[in-house]
Formats: sequence, C-alpha cells, structure tokens
Amino acid sequence: MNWHEPVIDYCERLDGRFWAEPLNAVSNAAFLVAAAAAYALLRRQGGRDAPAAALIAVTATVGVGSFVFHTVATRGAMLLDVIPIAVFIYGYFLLALRRFFGLALAPAIAVMLAFAVASFTIDAHVKGLNGSVAYLPALAALLSFAALLWGRRPEAAKGLAAAAATFLVSLGFRTIDRDICASFPSGAHFLWHLLNACVLWLLLHTAILAKP
Repeated sequence: MNWHEPVIDYCERLDGRFWAEPLNAVSNAAFLVAAAAAYALLRRQGGRDAPAAALIAVTATVGVGSFVFHTVATRGAMLLDVIPIAVFIYGYFLLALRRFFGLALAPAIAVMLAFAVASFTIDAHVKGLNGSVAYLPALAALLSFAALLWGRRPEAAKGLAAAAATFLVSLGFRTIDRDICASFPSGAHFLWHLLNACVLWLLLHTAILAKP
C-alpha cells in the first residue's frame, strides 16, 4: 500500500491541498473540548480513575489524529484517524463490562476480543452506507448495554442511551456526506465530528459518575 496516496473521500476535499477541508479539520476541536470537559469533571470527582483518565487522553488523541487526517489526507495519515477511534471503542467496551456489569478482568477481555473480531468481520464483509457499516457494532453495543442496565443501573443506562441516540444521528450525517455534495458542497462530515464529540462526552460523563 502506498501510504502517501491522497485520500479524497469527502465533499469538501477536491484536491490534495493541506487546507482543502476547513470544516472537517476545524470541527475536530470539539473532541478537545469534550476531553477538557471530561477532565474537569474527573477532577471534581476526585481524579482517581485511571481508566477514565486514559479514555479522556484517547478522546483528545481522536481530535488531533482526525485533524491531521483531514489536512494531510493520505493513507498513512488515515491511521492517525482510525486507530484512536478503535482504541476508544474497545477501551470503553472493556470499561463498561467491568464498571457497569462487574465482570472480572479475564472474562471482560475475552468478551471484548470477541466483539472486536465480530466488528472486523462485519467491516470486511459488509459494504455500503459510505463506510459507516464499520460503526454499527459500536451502536449495537451501546443500545444493548443501555437495555441490559435499564432496570439495575438506570442512570448509567440513560447516559448510554443518550450516547446511542446521538451516535445514530451522527452516523446518519456521515452516511449522507457523499450524496449531498452537489447541493451542499461542504458536506455533512463535520457534523459527524461535532456530534461524535458529544457522544464521547456523554460516555465519559457516564463512566466517571459511575465510579469504580
């Protein structure tokens, strides 16, 4: 694979210039805001929550990595975008199993790895939705966790449900981006960034308040 190959996948980007996606690039600041807000909440709660602190750092990395990808726009830069997102998804999945459901570490890791394998399998074999299929397992996990927790931990369930609802809307904007280029040249991908920052904030807020 040519890691320097340009990636022109979004309405805003018409060529390989650094600043060809201004909205897609600048909107990543929302992840930094979400990380800062979560860190402030963590400090107010005492600050002794290493898993949450790690996910806050990953959230900031998501913003930085996505900014690099939407400016440099190469196959290599794409790794800086997708890897932090994957780390957050599987990291939060593991945290949820431990914190919300009380699973021991070994079985929680086993379930997380099974979820990762299923997610990669779906991504490899199911195409469509402008690449949004890859995120459907994460949405399904959020909805499932919210449903399972509704009777036993309602506050956590409500937080996860709110994140799932927001994520569903953000996936919609990601999916239609290429379809609206003619009528809306800026596209809708920047809305995916803004709403996903809200999703990560809701997830971090829920995890921090549900202390270990």
